[in-house]
Amino acid sequence: MRTAVQRHGVLALSAVLLLGLLTGCTGHSGEKSWSELTPQSTTELKYAKQFRIEDCGDGLRRITIAQDRQYLLVQEGAQIPAGVPEEVTVLQQPIQNIYLTATAAMDLFRALDGLDVIRLSGTKESGWYLPEAQQAMEAGDILYAGKYSAPDYELILAQKCGLAVESTMIYHNPEVKEQLESLGIPVLVDYSSYESDPLGRMEWIKLYGALLGKEEEAARIFDEEVAAVQPVLNQTNTGKTVAFFYITNTGTVNVRKSSDYLAQLIRMAGGVYVPENQSDGEENALSTMNIDMESFYAAAHDADVLIYNSTVDGELASLDELLKKSELLADFKAVQNGNVWCTGKNMFQSSMSLGRMIQEINAVLTQQAPDGLTYLYRLS
Repeated sequence: MRTAVQRHGVLALSAVLLLGLLTGCTGHSGEKSWSELTPQSTTELKYAKQFRIEDCGDGLRRITIAQDRQYLLVQEGAQIPAGVPEEVTVLQQPIQNIYLTATAAMDLFRALDGLDVIRLSGTKESGWYLPEAQQAMEAGDILYAGKYSAPDYELILAQKCGLAVESTMIYHNPEVKEQLESLGIPVLVDYSSYESDPLGRMEWIKLYGALLGKEEEAARIFDEEVAAVQPVLNQTNTGKTVAFFYITNTGTVNVRKSSDYLAQLIRMAGGVYVPENQSDGEENALSTMNIDMESFYAAAHDADVLIYNSTVDGELASLDELLKKSELLADFKAVQNGNVWCTGKNMFQSSMSLGRMIQEINAVLTQQAPDGLTYLYRLS
């Protein structure tokens, strides 16, 4: 027969165990709390400024994007810590059936041989210029689930979506992000467009490598891309001026601000970006602005190279087609010297090829460009 003291001890132990079950922890589980997470190491980033990955041990990684947006990446089989703040998004591996609307991320998944985790796209098949993405949609491996502002929630739920990867455009429709989260779908917002360094944009492969459990492969791929472009980066500047632009339907000229990554890419290729010091006083991810043709004429009339951005109104077939947009362009030095180039539509979706783009622009500047470039072609 138990004594009163024994009975009291059993009741006390039962109360402790019940409390442990209710709170999700026991004295012997060894479970961490959020406040106890301590970074043991940090993923090395050489150029990217918009994310950080901290390994906190026990299969837990803390990811910070844009300085203040936090995610907890939980390895398969690892325990989610107690007390995770509501504003922290928990990402449980393995991550499957991703709904991808951030088009710049597709090429990073491709490079990691990770297209199989993407089930849903915010871009239609006709809108992809990456062959692998097109083929996956043609085969039905990736389904169109509506653009970022109007997703097909029913399809997304039916496909058991494990993560929505959005661009910062989602903040124009915050109700969509809220709805996805209310349905139990975590949302990761890609801030790679805020990287001013082209190599920083490529380095986002390390974030997606962490999501897929392919950190070492991501680091290797990135290092190989940087090594390939290093000979160009080590060259002295050619001093040749380059204008990157397109003409809008209203006749104004859309140019990149001097702080934009494309202006930086031209400098890394050995060129001098014009128009210089262009800014409208506002900071945004696109970093573009419209100026009138007279201002563009004054700034770029003597530019050594013109590069026309074809991604908005379509690829140009000839120099005559460009001159139809503005007769003033006929007086430009680059036009008269036959040094006018056009971008292919694949340029802005090829996130892992920014190093290759630097090499191609350098080849144009040093007059070593072959006839068959991948991202640029000459207008004649």
